[in-house]
Amino acid sequence: MLDLAAPPRLPLVAPSVLAADFGRAAGDAADALAAGGDLLHVDVMDGHFVPNLSMGGGMIAGLRKHLPDAFLDVHLMVERPHDYVGAFAEAGANSFSFHAEVCRPHRVHGVDAGDLIASIRDAGMTPGMVINPPTPVSWVAPYLDGLGLVLVMSVFPGAGGQSFMPEVLTKCRELRTRLRPTTRLQIDGGIGPGTASAARDAGVDLLVAGSAVFGAADRAATIAGIRGA
Repeated sequence: MLDLAAPPRLPLVAPSVLAADFGRAAGDAADALAAGGDLLHVDVMDGHFVPNLSMGGGMIAGLRKHLPDAFLDVHLMVERPHDYVGAFAEAGANSFSFHAEVCRPHRVHGVDAGDLIASIRDAGMTPGMVINPPTPVSWVAPYLDGLGLVLVMSVFPGAGGQSFMPEVLTKCRELRTRLRPTTRLQIDGGIGPGTASAARDAGVDLLVAGSAVFGAADRAATIAGIRGA
C-alpha cells in the first residue's frame, strides 16, 4: 500500500474514477493502475454542495474488494463531511478530503474543523482539505500542520471534462512554501500531459487526472506524460 507521506516516487498520478466506465469501474481502475497510476481518486458529490450526485461508500467498498492494495483517495464535495468519516473508513478509504468552503468559518455544521481533521486521522485515514478556484490559501492555513494533503481545484467542482484554470497556480506556489515535506500538494481539474508541467513547476506533487487518462488510447504514455517521465 502506498505511504502518502513517504511515497516511493514523486510526483504521483491519481487517475480519477469519476471518468472511468462505471459498467466496469474496478477493471478500468485496475487498468489505470497497471498503466502507471499510483493511486485512485474517488469523487463523492451530494447534490447540495455541488449540483451533481456521484459515488458513495458502496463504490469505495467495491473498489476495495477488487483492488485490495490500491490507495483510495476520497474527495468529498459534500455539505456534511463529518457524517461520513466512520462509514468511509470502514468502506476502505485511505484519505478523506473535505472542502474548506463548508467551514463557517472554522466549523463544519457545528463541528470544529480541527476536530474533524483529528477524527479523520483517528479513523485511520489521511486528512485533507480542498479549496475551490476562488478560495484563498488563508482558509486552509490554520490547519496545514494537521493535514496529509491539500487539494487545489483547478476547475469548479462538480463535473468532469472542464478546462484547466492556470490562475490557481499562484496558490500552489504559495502553499508549496508552507507545507511540510510529508504533506502532498494535489491538483484536480483539466490535468493532462499539456497542463501537468505547469502544475509540477508550481510545486504540485500529486496530480489527479480523469478524462485524460481514462479517455486515452495509450494510458501508460498519458500517465507518463502527466508525471513528466
